[in-house]
Amino acid sequence: MAFTTSTNSDGLPATIPWRRGLRAPAHLPFAAQAQTIRQPLTPRREFQAPSQGKNGLMYHHLGAHPDTIDGKAGVRFAVWAPNASEVSVLCDGNGWTAGQNWLSGSDSGVWWGFIPGMPVGSAYKYAVRTRWGEVLEKCDPYAYYAEHPPKTASIVYDLGGYDWNDDDWVEQRAKTNWLEQPLTIYEVQLGSWKRPKDGRKYFNYRELAHQLVEYCHEMGYTHLQLMPITEYPFDGSWGYQATGYFAPTSRYGTPHDFMYFVDYCHQHNIGVLIDWVPGHFPTDGHGLGRFDGTACYEHSDPRQGFHPDWNTYIFNYGRSEVRDFLFSSAHFWAKQYHIDGVRVDAVASMLYLDYSRKAGEWVPNQFGGRENLEAIQFLKDFNSMMHAEFPGILTIAEESTSWGGVSHPVYNGGLGFSMKWDMGWMNDTLRYLRRDSIHRRHHQNELSFRMIYAFTENFVLPLSHDEVVHGKKALISQMPGDYWQQFANLRLLYAYQYGMPGKKLLFMGGEFGQWTEWNHDSELDWALFGHPYHDGLRRFIGDLNHRYRTEKALHERDFSWEGFEWIHADDADNSVYSFVRKAKNAEDFVVVVCNFTPVPRKPYRVGVPEAGFYQELINSDAKIYGGTDVGNAGGVYSEAVPSHGRKHSVLLTLPPLGMLVMKPVRSTKKK
Repeated sequence: MAFTTSTNSDGLPATIPWRRGLRAPAHLPFAAQAQTIRQPLTPRREFQAPSQGKNGLMYHHLGAHPDTIDGKAGVRFAVWAPNASEVSVLCDGNGWTAGQNWLSGSDSGVWWGFIPGMPVGSAYKYAVRTRWGEVLEKCDPYAYYAEHPPKTASIVYDLGGYDWNDDDWVEQRAKTNWLEQPLTIYEVQLGSWKRPKDGRKYFNYRELAHQLVEYCHEMGYTHLQLMPITEYPFDGSWGYQATGYFAPTSRYGTPHDFMYFVDYCHQHNIGVLIDWVPGHFPTDGHGLGRFDGTACYEHSDPRQGFHPDWNTYIFNYGRSEVRDFLFSSAHFWAKQYHIDGVRVDAVASMLYLDYSRKAGEWVPNQFGGRENLEAIQFLKDFNSMMHAEFPGILTIAEESTSWGGVSHPVYNGGLGFSMKWDMGWMNDTLRYLRRDSIHRRHHQNELSFRMIYAFTENFVLPLSHDEVVHGKKALISQMPGDYWQQFANLRLLYAYQYGMPGKKLLFMGGEFGQWTEWNHDSELDWALFGHPYHDGLRRFIGDLNHRYRTEKALHERDFSWEGFEWIHADDADNSVYSFVRKAKNAEDFVVVVCNFTPVPRKPYRVGVPEAGFYQELINSDAKIYGGTDVGNAGGVYSEAVPSHGRKHSVLLTLPPLGMLVMKPVRSTKKK
């Protein structure tokens, strides 16, 4: 398994003699060097040197790629280690011995070579000798596949050969304006959603595809959002400390299995979003950290390059090769796996140099400010690239501060994300719902405050995994009151979420009221199926999703004041809120009324936009959902009685801890 010298079809040397410390000629640019080892050749116009810092295609050139050079099949390698003194490949073929298969260096810092006869599926690492003589064993930053943890080697993998069948979905996605479409997201951690009963720890991606698609159809979700599936060594990190930015975790199968997962979802009209973590990476010895003995991917100064909260390294966004790495990772998942969007984790930690740091523990930018200018530019370039290359794709920011313009276009001065999580809505709403109902009258503004800023961004309303971990308890367990009131409060929370402007996200288990906190080491408590209250809650979520998707007034103007109007937000004595949601067609609207106390309100007058019969579309207190069936017998006629500044009004019976959604039915107006 020795390296060889040969020529490719262009007559250029495909490899050069492999000797310790041998470097490519200084006059040979990196682009040409990369071309010499690529077979068949990629047109030169598609290749950019990493020094430009905007290359999303580096995964074609770096990493391990099955290849045939001069008639010999094998694997070509390329890895960036700019300050290494030597790099070689460790694998079964050389007994995992450093120095048996050397790579050649270059002025670009890329080490490259070809091993003939090395089969696809081989495990490998790089032996990187530092300037100080220490040999580091590193997995491949650009590997497409990795060993099942706790093993840490990379695996040579050929991504070709999968026959995609989602052309219709991808074509339709490109034509879709998701800002005006229903987006109801089911957040899932694949390893703890369901687990097999046959002794295996996890289901395969293919098995999960069939189970999740069936469940999403039953529940009415439009999209799945997967917690990180980029390879990671420690289960307890939930994937947020990744070592494989191009490798779907082998816990659930092969890269082709994950292709099947996405393809099957698309064929059944379910979108797939993934969590992506460009903000930090772990300190595990086989990972990116101190890759060649020096700070390659991270800053060398711990005030810039180390995150004190998570004990992780922080990417150096000012370094071109690092930007290329991250651009290429995002591009890779969209191109090779057809994913429909990325939720970018912990954006606030990227934007602020002093994030979670005290005075003296951070380095100001060149103007003396706290903004991370390199990270800001990276995020703008990332969003610009993704939206240009993949029409209809979604980029969603988890950003927990009031940074302006996160979801505004780059050309208008924004960061360019499609949408942003509304963490303020989540915190205010849960704080309010956790209060005993008798105290809510003193905190009316906790819910109404959101509408001051509701249309400053394109918001997603998240009830995510972060709300059911670290001692916070499951959502149902956070609700006050007796057993019935806990379920009524939770139904009201979900109803209010779906009534408010913004796209929707719910973490798995919340849809049927799991009592215990999420535990990544076990599956959800599916034993609760068959219990009437839990089944009623699940049925309610399904009906909410159905109404949200079919009623344009509930989704078409999620991001505009034209789609929302308060009727009455100040009835603190009764803890009642009422508002109107409107579609682009002004005649298409619904009236939403929420009663946040366990006391039925009858009669309760609400001003409405026009006269007529108002059908009860949603009643969260319906008996089929586990409620008491207090309501309005299907609907009410309006009266010519002014109320809330309107000429017409309806007298309603408001259910306890319940929400009503009423819609005018013009064909049955009372004369």
